[in-house]
Amino acid sequence: MPDRNLGPHDARRAFDSAGAFLRGHFVYTSGRHGADYLEKFRILEDPKATMELAGMIAQQFMPLRPELVAGPTTGGIILAYEVARQLGVNAVYVERGESGGRILRRGFEISSGARVLVVDDVVTTGGSVAETQTCIANAGGVVIGIGVLADRTAGRAASDVPFFACLTVDFPSYPPDACPQCAAGIPVASPRGSGKKVPA
Repeated sequence: MPDRNLGPHDARRAFDSAGAFLRGHFVYTSGRHGADYLEKFRILEDPKATMELAGMIAQQFMPLRPELVAGPTTGGIILAYEVARQLGVNAVYVERGESGGRILRRGFEISSGARVLVVDDVVTTGGSVAETQTCIANAGGVVIGIGVLADRTAGRAASDVPFFACLTVDFPSYPPDACPQCAAGIPVASPRGSGKKVPA
C-alpha cells in the first residue's frame, strides 16, 4: 500500500494529473447534456495513480476484514485486482449476464458467508454496483462495503453498507432544451474522439 495516508486532495491531484477531467459539451447516454466528463480510463492506464487510489480504498476497508474483493466489468476488474493485492486477498470479477444483471463466470466461486468488498471505478447511477451486490448475495457472499474511485452523484448514491469514494464530484446535467452549452452554440464533444455518447 502507499507509504502514507492519502486524502481527497491527493485523489483530485491524481485525476487532474492523469487528464481525467474533461470540459466541453457532452451528451450523456441518458440523453441529458453537461459540460463535464470524468474519463476513468485515464486513471486506470496509470499504474502509479491506480495503486495510490486503490490504496485509499484498501486502507478504508481493512478494519472490516474483507476476505474477497469483487469488481464488475470493465474498469472494476483492474481496481478489484489492485485492491485485493494490497489487502492480501483474492479478487473475483462479475460480468454481464445474457439476460441482464451480473453473474460469475470463468469458474469464480464465493464461499458461503465470505466477507466481500465490492469496488468499481465511477458511480454514476449506481446500477452496476447494485447488480454486483445482488450477484454476490446470490452466490452466498456477504457484502461488507463498497469502494469506488469516484462518486459522480455528490454523495447521493444510496447504499445499505459502508460506502467510500476516493473522490466525490457533482456534474450538473440538463435536458437538451435547457442546456447552457447548446444555447451558447458550443459543439458536442466526444472523449478521445470516440464519437459516442458518454455515461450519465
